[in-house]
Order: sequence, then structure tokens, then C-alpha cells
Amino acid sequence: MTETLSSDIPKPLEDAITRILQKACDADLALATAESCTGGLLASLLTDVEGCSHAFERGFVVYTEDAKTQMLGVSPEMLEEHTAVSEPVARAMAEGALEHSPADIAVAITGYAGPAGEEAEEGLVHFACARRGRDTIHREAHYGAIGRGGVRLKCLMTATEMIEEMLA
Repeated sequence: MTETLSSDIPKPLEDAITRILQKACDADLALATAESCTGGLLASLLTDVEGCSHAFERGFVVYTEDAKTQMLGVSPEMLEEHTAVSEPVARAMAEGALEHSPADIAVAITGYAGPAGEEAEEGLVHFACARRGRDTIHREAHYGAIGRGGVRLKCLMTATEMIEEMLA
């Protein structure tokens, strides 16, 4: 049972977190996160389930381009060419999280959770999930202008779905 999940966390998300942690424990697999627009929220949730949180190995909160480069090895050239919110960068983040940890599965989230200026689409988020020995998967979401909190919650659901897919 969860110990510190807020009552603001939707029950389906709480259930998904518990389910993926139990599956990771059963398979003796370790999880990692590489988060930008969610600011470590997923990592926090993955440490909340008593008896299962040991399946979470580490989280990288990489809000800036420098952090993505320094902590995950995302190349400055890739960031310049594609921007931080793109499929290639999400894939590089997930794969970088595996390269910089002993985790077996890593999920990456990069997007615009709130108003992002004239050139960026509010609610655009790219996800990638990598597992050792498998192809990295990607999803692109267009959540729209539903607010930072709304986008972040939807990101958490999408990320848990992707982790569950990689656990299958």
C-alpha cells in the first residue's frame, strides 16, 4: 500500500505505480527516470509504495539543456538541431539514463507543461522508454492548454503505461 501519495493523485495512477513496481520486483528489474517537465514527480511516486520502492534505482531531473548534456550525455548538437522537446532528445534521455545507471528500464519525459512562448506548443510532450536488449519506444502527446498540473498528471500516466509495456 502507498504511504505518502497525495489524495490529489488519481486512483488509476496510484494503481499503475503499484502495479509496475510489483512487476519490476517480480522480474528483479530496476527502474530509472529522466524527467524534465515533470520535475521528478514520477521518481517521487516510484518511491512511495512500501515493499516495492527498491525496484526504483534512480531519477535524473534534467530541466535544463546543460543538465541533459551533463547528466545523460545528450549532445548539444542534438539539442540545437531538434530542440529539447523532440523525439530524438527523448530517446537520448532514456538511453542516457540506462548508460549512466545500472537500471534495466528507463523512461524519459520532456515537454512544455505550461505556456511555452510563441514558438512552442503548450502541452506537447515527448516520451521514450528504453530497456536493455530492446528497441527504445517513443510516444508524442498533445495535451493542450490544460495547465501545468494537468499536463504533468497526464505525463505520469503515459510514462507508467510505457514502463508497463517494457515490463511485458
